[in-house]
Amino acid sequence: MTLVILAILILAYILIATENITKVNRAAVAIFAGTVGWVLYICFGMDFVTSEHSSDYSRYLNLGMWNEIESTSTTVKYFIARNIFLPYVGRAAEIVLFLLATMTIVEILNNNGCFDFIRQLLRTRSAKKMLWILAAVTFVISANLDNLTTTVMMLTMMHGVIPNRRQRMVYGGAILLSANCGGALTVIGNPEGLVMWNMGAVTATHYFLSLLLPCLAAWLIPLLMMQRMLPERVETEWIAMPYRGDDTRLNVWQRLLMLFVGIGGLWFIPTFHNITKLSPFLGALCVLGVLWIVNEIFNRKLMNMDAMADRRTPRVFQYGVVQMILFVMGIMLAIGVVKETGAFDDFATLLNSVGMDDKRPGVLLHGVLAGIISTVLDNFATAMNFFSLHDLANVNDPSFSMLTDYHTNGIYWQMIAYCVMAGGNVLGIGTISGLALMKMERMHMGWYFRNIGWKALMGGVIGLAILWLSHILVAGAANLII
Repeated sequence: MTLVILAILILAYILIATENITKVNRAAVAIFAGTVGWVLYICFGMDFVTSEHSSDYSRYLNLGMWNEIESTSTTVKYFIARNIFLPYVGRAAEIVLFLLATMTIVEILNNNGCFDFIRQLLRTRSAKKMLWILAAVTFVISANLDNLTTTVMMLTMMHGVIPNRRQRMVYGGAILLSANCGGALTVIGNPEGLVMWNMGAVTATHYFLSLLLPCLAAWLIPLLMMQRMLPERVETEWIAMPYRGDDTRLNVWQRLLMLFVGIGGLWFIPTFHNITKLSPFLGALCVLGVLWIVNEIFNRKLMNMDAMADRRTPRVFQYGVVQMILFVMGIMLAIGVVKETGAFDDFATLLNSVGMDDKRPGVLLHGVLAGIISTVLDNFATAMNFFSLHDLANVNDPSFSMLTDYHTNGIYWQMIAYCVMAGGNVLGIGTISGLALMKMERMHMGWYFRNIGWKALMGGVIGLAILWLSHILVAGAANLII
């Protein structure tokens, strides 16, 4: 049954990687793999429990106050449902609720015109200046919001400004690279960072400082080469502030206040987590609650409620939000059931045997392999597989004293997060954001790689070299101090 469950996951990965060919939605595939995998697991639960959780199951049977609970198929199913399955649901729910809160924050801000100033920044006829404005704004916003939300929002703005389709394809590629590189820079910028942060593998400040130079290299180097593809002047349509009288009456200072509450609140989430030790999604929900109340106060005199309900957010964004949330949930459940079969432990042993005793070459091998896989497979799915290969090492456990690469803030977690981001930029199909770009601009994967992908690959390799070199220098300095 382990082979059957593993085969379902592999088949799901093939369908996800070939979504642009098969046209089968990756969210549907992920949900199917996650649900069917757990159904098969619980049907053969006795075999899995006795091999992977025998001691925990024995304690569960001895929980009776007077008599030991009899071991039956029903008892095994209750044990799996409550002690094995629910923890994975909880971890997936943490990520989903955080994404739901941040995306709702973006929708409230967008519906009140808080991002209209971005359109005003695009008042230029210089093609290169337009490129760097779009890239810089996208990079900064994506570091605070998830990359799909940022990509679709910026593509929508760019689409309304630049009428030439070929120029939009180049600018769209710059937006995609900026969103992915900016999202990888912080723990709240993409689902992979959220997973590592929730599991305690990284801390917000150390993660940001470690990936700052690699992400900047992966971002700036392709853009410097892409600007040569553009003419001196860019065709633009007249940019005017959109009419907001039908659905909001906020003045400029009210919009700025809402923007400060929304974005500033997201910046405060790492501090909230460090102080309270509560899950980051609760901090995001707190920010959403405050912003929602401010929104209700500012719009309390608005009488035309039907107009407020008419969202300006494009349908591709609304659909993409639901798709990403379901995809994340399905992948985390599918990875969880495969991990419970013990398959990941066997694969991790095989990979580690390739490295030397200190495991450093093994970590680099893991990163390169993750980057290669993420060029065709979704980067979140790829990252979750590599996160599941190694449990977070306990600093206080002497048996893990030589495995510092897997401690909190170890190089392994940063390496996987960076490499899956860089790999996802090569073909464009390795991220949901890339698929959104290709659908909106009717872009082919071949054109993307010839004009953008190979440049992203060069920047990604240079960023990887910077990350590895900085790790070696820090490790060498630490050894000298010791």
